[in-house]
Amino acid sequence: MDARFKNFLKIYLDLEQGYDTSGCLRSTLLSFNDSYVELIQTEFEQIISDESFGPAEYEQLTDIGFPDRESLRIYLRAMRDYLFNDAPEQSMPPG
Repeated sequence: MDARFKNFLKIYLDLEQGYDTSGCLRSTLLSFNDSYVELIQTEFEQIISDESFGPAEYEQLTDIGFPDRESLRIYLRAMRDYLFNDAPEQSMPPG
C-alpha cells in the first residue's frame, strides 16, 4: 500500500474525521492534482479486492473498527463510489 494512501486514510477517514459526512471530502480530494487523485482511486480498488486487507488493518490505520471483512468491503465500495462515481452521500463507518 502506497504511503500517500495510508496518509489519506489516516487524515481523512480516521476516527476524528471519518464520521464527518458533511460532503466536503470529495471536493477536498478533487482539489489535489490529478496524479494524486488517480493514486487514491487505484489504491481504493486494490484494498477492496485485496483479501488480506481486513478490519484489523483498517483499524490500525484509522482507529475505526469494523465487525467483519464484508462490512468493511461494503463501506470501502460506498466510499469509492462517493469519491469517484458521484454517489450522492458519503458513507458512514459503523457507530
